[in-house]
Amino acid sequence: MKFSSKLQEGVFLKRYKRFFADIDFQGQVVTAHCPNTGSLKSINNPGQACLFSESKNPERKLKFTLEMIKSPSGSWVGVNTATPNTVVKEALQNVVGRNDVTGSFAAWSAFHEVKPEYKINAETRLDFGLKSQNSDKVHFIEVKNVTLAEEGIAKFPDAVSERAQKHLRELMNLIEQGHSAEIVFTIQRDDCHTFAPADDIDPEYGRLLREAQSKGLKISPLVVDLQPDEVSLSDKILAVSL
Repeated sequence: MKFSSKLQEGVFLKRYKRFFADIDFQGQVVTAHCPNTGSLKSINNPGQACLFSESKNPERKLKFTLEMIKSPSGSWVGVNTATPNTVVKEALQNVVGRNDVTGSFAAWSAFHEVKPEYKINAETRLDFGLKSQNSDKVHFIEVKNVTLAEEGIAKFPDAVSERAQKHLRELMNLIEQGHSAEIVFTIQRDDCHTFAPADDIDPEYGRLLREAQSKGLKISPLVVDLQPDEVSLSDKILAVSL
C-alpha cells in the first residue's frame, strides 16, 4: 500500500475524543484524524515521534491522518485500522492462484479466487473468503489489527471486544460446517517475537481463541512492514503463545 506522498513527521501530543490527535508539526499544533477506536494502550505516549498523511480532498474536515506513533522501544507502530485489510488484500491478490509461492503465504496460493467482505449471514460479513476450483468449501479469513505489545509480546485486543468474540464464534460454526478458517493478526510493529491473547483485558476473547484453535482455526500473526512511503504485509510470522 503506497501512500500518495511520503508521510510527514511530527511529535504526538495527545489523543482525545477517540478520533482526534494533536501533533506538533514544525512548531505549530495541527489536529489529525485518529483512525483507531481502540485504547492505543502502550503507544498513547505524548512526546513520541509520529507520522501522518495529508489528504488533498477539500471536503474533509481534517486533512491530516495519524498513521504511526513511535513506541518507547523505537519501533514505529501503525495506528490506522484501515491498513490491515488493505495490506492483506494486496498480499492475497499477489499470491492466490500462483504455484511459485513459498513462506507464510504459500497456503493461500492453493486457492483460485478471493472474495472480500464475504457475507455469511444477514448480520455478518467476514473479511475474505478464498475458494478453490471445483469445491463448494470456503477458506474464511478474518483480519484483526494489533498495536498492543508488552515485553516483546504482541497482544489482542487492547479493549474488551464483543464484536471480536462474535467473529470467533462464527468462525467455529463455519469450521463445524466443513469450511476452513483463519484469523490473521496484523502486527503493526516490528519489536515483538510472540503473539498472545490479552487475557487481562478480555479473558472471554482469550478463552474463545483457544477453543477455536482446538477446533481447527489457523492463527497467523503476521508482521506489517511500516515505511514512511509504503506499508505492506511481510511474511514474518510470530510464535503463538496460548
